Amino acid sequence: MSLLGFLDRIADSPALDGADRPARDAVQAALRPQGLKDALHGTWLGHPLHPVLAQVPVGSWLAAGLLDAVPPLRPAATVLIGTGVAAAVPTALAGSADWSEQEVGVRRVGLVHAALNTVALGLYAGSLVARRRGSGTTGRVLAYAGLALAGGSAAVGGHMSYAQSSGASHAATAARSLTHDWVDLGPLADLPDGEPVRRSGEGTGEPVALAVVRRGDRVDVLLDACAHLGGPLSEGTVTRVRGRDCLVCPWHDSAFDLEKGQPTRGPAAVPQEKLLVRVEGGRVLARLAGRHTGDD
Repeated sequence: MSLLGFLDRIADSPALDGADRPARDAVQAALRPQGLKDALHGTWLGHPLHPVLAQVPVGSWLAAGLLDAVPPLRPAATVLIGTGVAAAVPTALAGSADWSEQEVGVRRVGLVHAALNTVALGLYAGSLVARRRGSGTTGRVLAYAGLALAGGSAAVGGHMSYAQSSGASHAATAARSLTHDWVDLGPLADLPDGEPVRRSGEGTGEPVALAVVRRGDRVDVLLDACAHLGGPLSEGTVTRVRGRDCLVCPWHDSAFDLEKGQPTRGPAAVPQEKLLVRVEGGRVLARLAGRHTGDD
């Protein structure tokens, strides 16, 4: 069986749900301050923070593995292992914050990812202890075992990102299906003030849902599928969040600035896809931005 098939079986099986629920509750309780959660999600960065931080332990441990193969360079390998161990803590916190807000199949696979990382971290910590006590051979054996597990865990994390779309923008996927032409969304007068409504644009095969918000004479149009997990933004609310008018997703409470589509509250970390808007003859027209159409 391929790795993909094995991980898909884990995602489909409820066998790990007994561990999933208490672990999720514990993470959400520990990260209860919204500001802390947003910092760990990467809302301020406009990109999930976990994969950025993960480069430090992975890179440190991989480099340490190379240096350990050259006897004169082994002291430097010890420094890199310690760096990776220290960096693994904030990396795990950011990953836990993201994991707790994912759908159940991703969380099941995430438990395997976390277990492998935890054992790898323990092996590297043991390697540091062994080296300090003068047992270099034991230290190297533990480190190489940790590297093997960390590599396997990285493959699982890649599956979560690429096969299960954990951390990917679900709005960007919807944008690829939307026509590049201007979409007529109907009369401006038909739009309620301060409330999101659902409209649709021509798509590839089927219409693409859009969330439209009117505020006086201003109209903002975003892809309806929330960037986080695809929740229907048109069923959300318009609320002031951190001093900005935001559209709030009804599924996980992510908030997006109506002016720019930037996330102002997680768990969403990437911006919501926003359309260009113009009003002609009392009718609202919207079109994808140039990064999708190739136009200026």
